[in-house]
Amino acid sequence: MTIKLPDGGSAALRGRIVTFGADAGALQYHEDGIVVVRDGLIDAVGDAQALMAGLDPRIPLTDHRPHLIMAGFIDPHLHMPQTQVIGSYGTELLEWLTRYTFPEESRYADPAVCDAASHFLLDTLLANGTTCAAAYCTSHPQSAESLFSEAARRGMRLTAGKVMMDRNAPASLTDTPERAYDETLALIQRFHGLGRLSCAITPRFAPTSTPQQLEVAGALASAYPDLPIQTHLSENLAEIAFVKELFPSARDYLDVYETYGLVRRGALFGHCIHLEPRERDALAQLGGTAVFCPTSNLFLGSGLFDRSGLQAAGIHTAIATDIGGGTSYSMLVTAAEGYKVLALRGERMNAAEAFFWMTAGNAQAMALDDRIGRIAPGLEADLVVLDSRATPAMRRRMERADSLADELFALMMMGDDRAVVSTYVAGRALYMRERGALPRRQDGGVPPPPPGQDAAQQ
Repeated sequence: MTIKLPDGGSAALRGRIVTFGADAGALQYHEDGIVVVRDGLIDAVGDAQALMAGLDPRIPLTDHRPHLIMAGFIDPHLHMPQTQVIGSYGTELLEWLTRYTFPEESRYADPAVCDAASHFLLDTLLANGTTCAAAYCTSHPQSAESLFSEAARRGMRLTAGKVMMDRNAPASLTDTPERAYDETLALIQRFHGLGRLSCAITPRFAPTSTPQQLEVAGALASAYPDLPIQTHLSENLAEIAFVKELFPSARDYLDVYETYGLVRRGALFGHCIHLEPRERDALAQLGGTAVFCPTSNLFLGSGLFDRSGLQAAGIHTAIATDIGGGTSYSMLVTAAEGYKVLALRGERMNAAEAFFWMTAGNAQAMALDDRIGRIAPGLEADLVVLDSRATPAMRRRMERADSLADELFALMMMGDDRAVVSTYVAGRALYMRERGALPRRQDGGVPPPPPGQDAAQQ
């Protein structure tokens, strides 16, 4: 079996290929298909018999049959420094932050802690078939530097940002408007557009930023109109009440972000559970994305996401793990819990909708659909190979699967990291089930700071 695609080389993967067009109804299936990769991009995809005849015999072919090959999963909302507080005793949001999250994030002033967390997080994402993520780091710029550098070594597509937070948090975590601006700008200049990296403007959420800090976040957004933005919105009723106290002149929670120019296409708003009608209209008009975090919402008792209502309003939606308020790194588990949340609202999500959401849908929500999320010529070759019979219970269930839709639904409901056979990033296998994470690249091309300067001064 091919383990690593040499840089600039080619490869072909054979298996049962599932991908999508513009929506979940446009599912494309090749029962025996081949994906041809050249220089990290998908060169061709189609039925094996049609492609085999013209396949260059020098191209290494990895046969994954009878497994499924899909676009790699995309996780548009998680917290890099929360891997060691995941599963902490659940309280409501604000108490959970104070009791667990803030003390843990204070440790990230230590670069060694940042490096260890970055390695662990990316290894774990790959083991779960996730090839792209949007991550919150801490207010320490070195946390983002570590994560960016590690992702670059692996050739991964990653969006991340240094958290901006200048009030209502411990002194060890607060910055200032000036530091938030300068440190974020340094990260943009050093990492944004390097390889497959994107630097996100990241005010944690309105309660932890002063108007002055949101103003500098807006200044960065204006200066860099292509930059992603990520923050939180209307997760918890106590949080919403707190925002009203802090910003009494705002029409509602979203208006705080609107005031500073932080709502636009590609802006990711975690949770969006308790939106007012005006907020829905504005979010749709301005193109922001509402990110559904089902395991986190259930764990913290925050509420039930109104997918159908948001989509009917014309709002982009995404689905994410929200590690570590969320309780699983697996997008399969996340989708399974999302199905249950929606069922509690009287809505059903079929398998095609779920797998579209985890791949092409999340790519659309992140404004990355011209690069990732589908298996199509010209897109980046981020792929996951899935075994729908990974466990004895799954094998027994699949004996009665009578259609692809039935198989995919059972895979979503019963699958987790054990179902991931291989994960490919830009056509290179970076994870294999029998071997775990494979060696990282050492030539990621991350430029060092200029002599005598650290990254925050750059």
